[in-house]
Amino acid sequence: MKFLSARRRNPIVAVILLIAALGAVGITFSAVSNIQPAQAALGTQTQVEEGKKLYLEGCSSCHGLDAQGSMNGPTLIGVGAAAVHFQVATGRMPLAAPGAQAVAKDPIYNEEQVAAMSAYIAALAPGPAIPTAEDLDYSGADVAEGGVLFRINCAQCHQAAGQGGALTAGKYAPNLMESTPQEIYEAMVSGPQSMPVFANETLPIAEKQAITSYIMALQEAPNPGGLSLGRLGPVTEGLFMWVVVFAAFIAAAVWIGIKAR
Repeated sequence: MKFLSARRRNPIVAVILLIAALGAVGITFSAVSNIQPAQAALGTQTQVEEGKKLYLEGCSSCHGLDAQGSMNGPTLIGVGAAAVHFQVATGRMPLAAPGAQAVAKDPIYNEEQVAAMSAYIAALAPGPAIPTAEDLDYSGADVAEGGVLFRINCAQCHQAAGQGGALTAGKYAPNLMESTPQEIYEAMVSGPQSMPVFANETLPIAEKQAITSYIMALQEAPNPGGLSLGRLGPVTEGLFMWVVVFAAFIAAAVWIGIKAR
């Protein structure tokens, strides 16, 4: 008994027992924690497989069977889930007909199908992910800062009031007055059509949120003067005055002259 007590009091034995206990806890934790990831991976794999089926049916004729592109469409390797969600959820893809630019229309896929296709393309190669609710939260953003950032980075194409504008070769920057925060964010990180990519390294998430807050403020801004006329400023308002108002005055003068006879 004294021999056993001496062994228990030996510091080396205590260290060995401690290491053995820590090892047992680690093995147990690893075994338990691997159960949920395995189940999550199964769900993700199912979604990817469903997305692949949808892709082969609706997209492969232009983008190729392996999404590596063809003469009719660019490669999708590395575009990320955000690009797929933006293009498909807004109805721009699949393309209705060849043209200078994909036009937004009612989507033909529901949200679950769009998510599955996004997951499939994201599984092929890393790329911008679909933004989270935290990414899209612009409630604390500075609208004034967003206006400055918008005028620096976006107004050249979308016009200072977000009404859109013409580009070259039949292309155009779309009107942003009906764009959602998710569409705005995904467009910035994926660069659809002629739009450049604003990665988080170039334009941090906080600045993206500020730009979103500015666009949302434009959408909600009232028009106390009546018609907005695209909010293009005095040139448009002056042209409207000459064409519409003065034309009405001239017509009234001619009518009065005819009646006077």
